[in-house]
Amino acid sequence: MKVRFKTFGCRLNKAESLDLEARFAAAGWTAAEHSQDADLVVVRACSVTSAAQRECEKYIVRLKALYPAKRIVVTGCTASRSNEFLIDALLKDGGGASAAGGARPQPVPVSTARAWLKVQDGCNSKCAFCIVPQFRSSSASVPFDDAVDRAKRFVEAGYREIVVTGCNLAQYSSGGRRLPELVEALCSVGGCRIRLGSVEPGAIAGETVSAMAASPTACRFLHLSVQSGSDRILAAMKRPYFARDVRALAAAAQKAMPGIALGCDMIAGFPGESEYDHFLSRQLLEDSGFTAAHVFPYSTRPGTAAAAMSGGLPREVRSARARDLSGIAEKAKSAFAAGFRGKTVEIVVEDAETTAGWTSQRLWCEVSKGYCAAWPGGRPERKSLAKIAVRSAKGGRLCGVPA
Repeated sequence: MKVRFKTFGCRLNKAESLDLEARFAAAGWTAAEHSQDADLVVVRACSVTSAAQRECEKYIVRLKALYPAKRIVVTGCTASRSNEFLIDALLKDGGGASAAGGARPQPVPVSTARAWLKVQDGCNSKCAFCIVPQFRSSSASVPFDDAVDRAKRFVEAGYREIVVTGCNLAQYSSGGRRLPELVEALCSVGGCRIRLGSVEPGAIAGETVSAMAASPTACRFLHLSVQSGSDRILAAMKRPYFARDVRALAAAAQKAMPGIALGCDMIAGFPGESEYDHFLSRQLLEDSGFTAAHVFPYSTRPGTAAAAMSGGLPREVRSARARDLSGIAEKAKSAFAAGFRGKTVEIVVEDAETTAGWTSQRLWCEVSKGYCAAWPGGRPERKSLAKIAVRSAKGGRLCGVPA
């Protein structure tokens, strides 16, 4: 039997899809490169924005039109969770049992260059714009020891970077241990880098910065779910922090880890957002040193508090403001990348042919053409670590020679 996976959306969706791929492989299924060759197509959907949901829906409609007799299972952030049970039935696994009578460890994915470790799901917050808690329920955390043990299994499988994911990582809690303690434990596993997914600003994020700074294996990259630089809009969004908290957190991270790259999520054109509110978001991006930004034009999600708010902005205004914020971040990223000229960076090799991959600061770096075969001892394999002497930077991308 062959299965094909199609994944939309965030790091959490990616982690879940990879875990599911590993379960299918362990159950004897083989991966199909194309949907036409698959007995089953699993679509992991995303509904965080209306655009993301439309993209998923168009893909599913097209798939059903092309292959009307094919079995298609839709899971992820969708209105129904019943398909999760269908997947369990198809796998006929349900966790299984070991020879000793305990739970069988979940198989480890092997198809990617970096490992994706899901440690948390759901969210206890009620942000005015967000539909995700309606799909993923309240916060639930992977037991602390299970998360650490799985990280060790990733290292044993040859991974040299682990991306830690969750719906709201700041809400991780297991037996009284929170995200900072988990980061400390994961960094102590050894043999790999630890990269965090998005973290909500606040006290937990501040303590997590301290845990990151204490370990050289923590990637020097921190992504914050900021959303706006205006306190008035943050309050309307029901976000639990102020713009000054974001500034303080960014400054603390830069002081604790000089040269760290900062990323953020921003929403442009939230209902009632004025030109001045937009200016405050621009100012926050510029002043706090963010070098990467995922900027989304506000998207109305039926069933959220924001959907009933007055003061909605025209689509063209929301899109223009999103482009403006993205432009600021792109300019900052280019300037940040330029600072690596003449320095040596370490990447996890994603593309073995060109020896390219992500640096600790999440900049894409590749070896210049003509130098790919110049590695002492042979070209690095996919998943391995490689050091590159940077010679040029363009548009936030680095290029260099074997170091």
